[in-house]
Amino acid sequence: MIETQTLAATFEDLSRAAHILRDHGLVAFPTETVYGLGGDARSDLAVARIFDAKARPRFNPLIVHLPDLAAAEAFAVFDARAKAVAAAFWPGPLTLVLPLRADAGLSPLVTAELETVAIRVPAHPVAVALLRAFGGPLAAPSANPSGRVSPTRAAHVIDGLAGRIDAVLDGGACAVGVESTILGLAGTPALLRPGGVAVEALEALLGPLASGGNAEKPNAPGQLASHYAPGAAVRLNAEIAAPGELRLGFGPGAADLNLSDSGDLIEAAANLFHLLRAADALAGQGGRIAVAPIPEHGLGRAINDRLRRAAAPRG
Repeated sequence: MIETQTLAATFEDLSRAAHILRDHGLVAFPTETVYGLGGDARSDLAVARIFDAKARPRFNPLIVHLPDLAAAEAFAVFDARAKAVAAAFWPGPLTLVLPLRADAGLSPLVTAELETVAIRVPAHPVAVALLRAFGGPLAAPSANPSGRVSPTRAAHVIDGLAGRIDAVLDGGACAVGVESTILGLAGTPALLRPGGVAVEALEALLGPLASGGNAEKPNAPGQLASHYAPGAAVRLNAEIAAPGELRLGFGPGAADLNLSDSGDLIEAAANLFHLLRAADALAGQGGRIAVAPIPEHGLGRAINDRLRRAAAPRG
């Protein structure tokens, strides 16, 4: 067991976190989407520790976080189209899957030995400060046990990973609340995972996007069929709760917990993982959660993607 430290977003603690990372340690840190579990993306040891801490399948690649486009270009090949997308949406909740540079120097565990790499430039000031203090690429999947509900607060990280990681950098609650959108640009532009950037915004720049992703052989994170799952069983598109079910609402109407009383998708996305955890605790062992219908547009696509995976049969 490791003694997991909780660090604040101070100069001294950021320096401490950077030192831990340089020593092949693991530090969870906030982004605008969810908390990520950071390790040096160039270190086989650090990346192996990420997979071990999360009990994550080794065939599931990781996202590399960097402070800006100039830093990202050292690890991935950016053509004019990729640079235009980066200019429009970075820093922010968008991950680009691009051809891996031959001289990138990343651990092959990061890319699951694929010829592409997933890259993101986060907008959260604490994430950016940590990346600059560390001075290198951080591999950072969500900071939770693999397949479980993603963390949007430092306490969520502690609940799932205390004793398995070195530190948590507490930067408060995550504003977006669902993971980044993943866009494949190694060939025909393809949506690999809906997320914090609405698909409609990407299509306004690029035109219609192809669908991509493979649960059996993922080319980006977040593609496994069962993922983001609470302990309780989840039923979707529930207009009312059946006897014994806890209702997670959206918009006006009776509910035990509500993602957004006003039906606001931005608020619902920010609340999703926190309220899934709360619903799971209230439902108890063997409990059931009935989730209200969510519109399939804008951030609703990302919310529904996470809910479908949360409701999928467990492996």
